[in-house]
Amino acid sequence: MKKIVVLDAKTIGEFDVNLLKEFGEVVTYQTTSKDETIERVKNANIILTNKVVISKEVIDEAKNLELICEMATGFNNIDIAYAKEKEIAVTNVAGYSTPTVVQHTFATLFALNNQIAYYDNFVKSGEYSKSGLFTNLDRPFIDIQNKKWGIIGLGTIGREVAKVCDAFGAEVTYFSASGRNNSDKYKRVDLDTILRESDIISIHAPLNEKTEGLINYENLSKMKKSAILINMGRGPIVVEEDLAKAIDENLIAGAALDVFKVEPMPIDSPLLKVKNKEKLILTPHIAWASVEARERLFNGIIENIKAFYNGEKRNRVEL
Repeated sequence: MKKIVVLDAKTIGEFDVNLLKEFGEVVTYQTTSKDETIERVKNANIILTNKVVISKEVIDEAKNLELICEMATGFNNIDIAYAKEKEIAVTNVAGYSTPTVVQHTFATLFALNNQIAYYDNFVKSGEYSKSGLFTNLDRPFIDIQNKKWGIIGLGTIGREVAKVCDAFGAEVTYFSASGRNNSDKYKRVDLDTILRESDIISIHAPLNEKTEGLINYENLSKMKKSAILINMGRGPIVVEEDLAKAIDENLIAGAALDVFKVEPMPIDSPLLKVKNKEKLILTPHIAWASVEARERLFNGIIENIKAFYNGEKRNRVEL
């Protein structure tokens, strides 16, 4: 009987553990620290991990290990090269969160641009009832229609965001840091053009040597003062202390972030010290995490395990 160990079940929420039991004995941990990892996986045939690091040392101690299932798309927490050397398969699940991230991109934009929290509080606080006016124009907001929307990273998610932009009547341009993404429908421009011309910029790029620190103070200074920045890619693409400074200096109109350099965000993060807090929307890396997306993720993991034991290569991570 196989032994399946789930190291950080809390990161994907509730799931039907019985679907894993068809493969063998299941041991589930809600979270696992670095110091606990080796002891917990030493007899495992299959490891399920989201953020727990599976290093060379962990792999060496897991003598029965056959398969590592990444419970996400990114797999930088796993030593892929060493797993391959030890003939241990690694799988991931891609594409499960695409519609969810697109939805959250626009949800955060609307919350920020349309000043939803301010106006909601204005009504609920009773101020609206006392105002004597049918409306409130204290916090202006803009239409998306006819605005320029710049996308950094026109991969699967970026393309889907562009489709929604089309529906709103925005003009889409994009910048590809890798130079690999091309589109016949949308105009590709350089980074300076995206920064100078866009009314809204959304980031959907992976983290690599070309994107790390891409949005720094110098580049934020090139943006329109009326522009909004959205980061749904990876936290380190935006230099957080530079963004905090730019927000408080009113270099841009606002920013919405779902990803951060360190997660969870440290209590002394410069983003938590911003004076113009109304210009920031911050969510705790939840853009991927709708109920349906998590179901798609877990079902994808099950299918990966089935495929592995049927001798098939499904969603196999290869160097």
